[in-house]
Amino acid sequence: MKIKSQKDFWSGIMFVTAGVSFAWGATTYSFGSSARPGPGYFPFGLGVLMALLGAFILFESLVVETEDGEPIGKWAWKPLLTISASVAVFGWALPLLVIIASLAGDEFHWKDVLLNCIVLTVGSWAIFIWGLKLIIPLWPKFITG
Repeated sequence: MKIKSQKDFWSGIMFVTAGVSFAWGATTYSFGSSARPGPGYFPFGLGVLMALLGAFILFESLVVETEDGEPIGKWAWKPLLTISASVAVFGWALPLLVIIASLAGDEFHWKDVLLNCIVLTVGSWAIFIWGLKLIIPLWPKFITG
């Protein structure tokens, strides 16, 4: 079978791989029921849907004819690394990001900024760990041992 669209072929492979990975990873969490879904319910369903979408795109890349085969260009490393780094920094340093963003304002007050950091950090903990019962470590491993 000949690949008729390289972009769609590799996009389909990426979606199938990511979807199967998410669905497989979600099996380690409890599913619950439709009335009371557990923490594994949504990621499993989303992973299955993503894998199905990828399979459809993959099938289409092998069936639908294109003029030039839609070759893949060079990887855009700079945007990929920049976006990945920004997500990692956000996850690891929310209070630091609040302080840095607050410096942009005309009225910078340490008391207000620190209160904002505390409210956002405690609010995130309350929503995700306490409220939704997600299993997310609160402290990095090098602190907790």
